[in-house]
Amino acid sequence: MAARHDPRRTPALPAWALALAVAGLLVAGLPVLALVVRADWGHLGADLTSAGAASALWLSLTTAACATLACVVLGVPLALVLAGGRGFGTSLLRAIVLIPLVLPPLVGGLALLALLGRHGLLGGPLASATGLALPFTTAAVVIAQTFVALPFLVVSVEGALRGRDPGDARAAASLGASPSRVFWTVTLPALAPALRAGIVLSFARALGEFGATALFAGNLPGVTQTMPLAIYAAFNGAGVSRGAATALALLLVVCAVVLLAASGQLMRSGGRRP
Repeated sequence: MAARHDPRRTPALPAWALALAVAGLLVAGLPVLALVVRADWGHLGADLTSAGAASALWLSLTTAACATLACVVLGVPLALVLAGGRGFGTSLLRAIVLIPLVLPPLVGGLALLALLGRHGLLGGPLASATGLALPFTTAAVVIAQTFVALPFLVVSVEGALRGRDPGDARAAASLGASPSRVFWTVTLPALAPALRAGIVLSFARALGEFGATALFAGNLPGVTQTMPLAIYAAFNGAGVSRGAATALALLLVVCAVVLLAASGQLMRSGGRRP
């Protein structure tokens, strides 16, 4: 008797696709596996709690949290504008917002210096008027992280905005609700899963930021030396030990895996229909 065909069953992949998928998995996973194998697990706790590593960890977590908050405050309105716009102007605005996704990080740091450095377009007048210099401060770390992480929040929220049914928002507006009330009571609750996913992605990107931070904020222990910068310094013979650098690298890998998995789950839950 012939096997009954189930139309819901996913068709089998061709052998060549499976082979290439395995090769891709090896390319992505083997370097991480090598890091795990070469780590000194017996001293991992001591390495992570050493003074330099603990300082870099705390600075990374606090600045990434601040940058993520800034991404939410700035990114949600940007996503609303992009989702509601049409034509070339909107496409150009979207391209400007997404530039940090494709720019080399060091170019991003150079751009921040050109804007906010002591002789920058805004940094120069600011320093002259107030004596405040942003580069090589903890605030510079937050600014650099916000610059590179903002597109992740915008992309997540804009995609959800474009995919939602605007009927509820229109009904609320027709009943006399103000634009702000419509946003807080109708639009934002509908965006909650995508917003949470965008927050997770932005935090992960901010936590791993290196290039723009190095150029704009420097690598000052306790002030601007985040985990990626501490790792870089250790393998150039300065700062924390190489054991602590490896421990921090492992911690970043674990954070990345957990945060990306959480983001994917949030996006899937947001896409379910009742």
